[in-house]
Amino acid sequence: MGKPCVPDQALLFVGVLYREEEYLSRSKKELYGSFGESVLESPPIPWDYSQYYRSELGSPLLRRFVFFRDPISPETLCDIKLVTNALEADLSTDGKRNVNLDPGYLTAYNVVLASTKNYAHRIYIGKGIYAEITLLYRDGKYRPHVFTYRDYASDEYAALFARARKFLKA
Repeated sequence: MGKPCVPDQALLFVGVLYREEEYLSRSKKELYGSFGESVLESPPIPWDYSQYYRSELGSPLLRRFVFFRDPISPETLCDIKLVTNALEADLSTDGKRNVNLDPGYLTAYNVVLASTKNYAHRIYIGKGIYAEITLLYRDGKYRPHVFTYRDYASDEYAALFARARKFLKA
């Protein structure tokens, strides 16, 4: 019989989707206040994988990933998603978001994202929040599966998460 155990710590990250640098800066300031210093930040990555956010955020869109220094327990993902949702609302104008904040965590085995939307591959973790395994670490790299968003399935993102994984291992 297996015995319950404490999960390994994870590396928290937030993917910031934005159009205007002002909202990126304001988001990062609030994220640092909530989650501490960053250990790694990606350069701006052009985001043109879908038209989904265009009517709300405008275009062209950029994505930046911020990885935080202090490890988290995976069970805190639910509360972290609620914090980022509140920040999105605070930074909104006339009911439209100016940033989309996607928190998740990285472990030695996978990349997990939080969502408010249910679907076949998502597991309810409480307070209206779901979690999904987005990437799996296998054969020396993070790999997508059938439900992985196209941007997360890119080689560019896989390389970034592999780089971040080194901070987790340290």
